[in-house]
Amino acid sequence: MQFAESLSTQDNWHKAVEEVLGGVQAEVSETTVAVVFFTSHHVDAAPQIAKSLCEGLGTENLIGCSAAAVVGGGRECEDGPGLALWTASLQSTTVVPMHLQFEPQTDGGSFVGWPAKLPPTLATESALVLLGDPFSFPADRLLERMNNDQPGVAVAGGMASAAMQPGANRLIIGPRVEPAGGVALWLDGGFQARTLVSQGCRPIGPRFVITKAHRNLIQELSGKPALAQLQALFPSLDEADQQLVREGLQLGRVMNEFQGEFARGDFLIRAVLAADEKNGAIGVGDLMRVGQTVQFHVRDAETAREDLVELIDRLAADAPAAPCGGLLFTCNGRGSRLFRHAGHDVQGLRRLWPELPVSGFFAAGEIGPVAGVNFLHGFTASALFFYE
Repeated sequence: MQFAESLSTQDNWHKAVEEVLGGVQAEVSETTVAVVFFTSHHVDAAPQIAKSLCEGLGTENLIGCSAAAVVGGGRECEDGPGLALWTASLQSTTVVPMHLQFEPQTDGGSFVGWPAKLPPTLATESALVLLGDPFSFPADRLLERMNNDQPGVAVAGGMASAAMQPGANRLIIGPRVEPAGGVALWLDGGFQARTLVSQGCRPIGPRFVITKAHRNLIQELSGKPALAQLQALFPSLDEADQQLVREGLQLGRVMNEFQGEFARGDFLIRAVLAADEKNGAIGVGDLMRVGQTVQFHVRDAETAREDLVELIDRLAADAPAAPCGGLLFTCNGRGSRLFRHAGHDVQGLRRLWPELPVSGFFAAGEIGPVAGVNFLHGFTASALFFYE
């Protein structure tokens, strides 16, 4: 396998395309799959960029999206124009590009655009790289369907982030450009995929069992009103953690109730949205059910750094060798907004593998599996790695 990535900060789209093509063609002899990310500076030129890249790379197995910021060359390009191109030569891999759209219906809706050559049952060793428009593509519904119908297939990606209104983002699928929906590449065979989702949180206080809940409202934790349990926990925290609770409390749900020990990566993190003084319930950004084990969490820059480092070290210890290439989907609330300096996440990925070809973008929602189940996240760094 061969992988390459290149970043251009040229404000002229033509020069930017020339630069990234030159960068990847020096490393990959025959491109079979490519992914591109571009900032709002290049949105109007998206049709020309898509066509030029397909012609220059000699393949239409290309997807991409517009982004608030892009990742490439070991950098996170948060200011100014940016175009990041990632390419691979996967000669033994089946590659199926697709443009998916959601059609609302009385029974909830359906996703259309699945290619006819896509097998009805996807191999569990395969992977789906998914980029979506947050205004028109309910990625959480698609992931729920994938988890039910195609369990074990890893989905990694993110939501386009260059626009603040519907119709202003751009998705690339081969030489075409779409303003809505989702674009994806299904990859099967010839590689091993591994994923990493760093949610950047640490637990505080004891674990609880939900004893009463309705949809996203947790009414009781371990037999007592949920808010009362939180209020009892708060005085035991130091001043710094109390401030983090005020700024944005999180709740972690254990993914595998049969584990004896729980560590990083064992919780799905969701934001605590509200508290009701009258009935003692707390609202969470997910559906909750009785019997689930949960623990309150907080997030800050140091915790996010520690989380990423630990997960990468764990991945490196578990994998037989270094990855050959990777894609990074990090939240547009991370970067210098969280860490006070640019480049934190991509440099974290390349800490152990300095030459690893990694491209990505700052997303308005990140996609990746936790404990083998695919979810749409916020404030996370999700990565997909390719191994021989």
